[in-house]
Amino acid sequence: MAAWEIILIVVVAVVALLFLGGYLGNARARTARARRLDEHIAKADRALATARAGDRGWDRDVLESTVRETLAVRRPGQAIERLELIQVIDLPGTDSDSAVFLVVCGEREERMELVRTGDRWAAV
Repeated sequence: MAAWEIILIVVVAVVALLFLGGYLGNARARTARARRLDEHIAKADRALATARAGDRGWDRDVLESTVRETLAVRRPGQAIERLELIQVIDLPGTDSDSAVFLVVCGEREERMELVRTGDRWAAV
């Protein structure tokens, strides 16, 4: 095999390795960017749900106490670590209103939907 053929093979191999490394690095960066974007979108959605609920005159303390009472009945002894309002559904009238909370208890996450009938909230 001639020297120029060996040099050509080495150059092609180096370029292929550089291409592969760049491709893998770019894929990892895209995944990290997508994860951060999803987190920012979720945070904005939660802030919007909280703002909308406040704007509609909903009492956040009443909503949260309903979630806590329901969880105490469904899963006695579990402590809530985090409680986030993640969705507000405000249709015309008050009997069609609902709010969705993300309830975090240790490693467990669950969504709990509350529905309003008149001035009373109850979990679904």
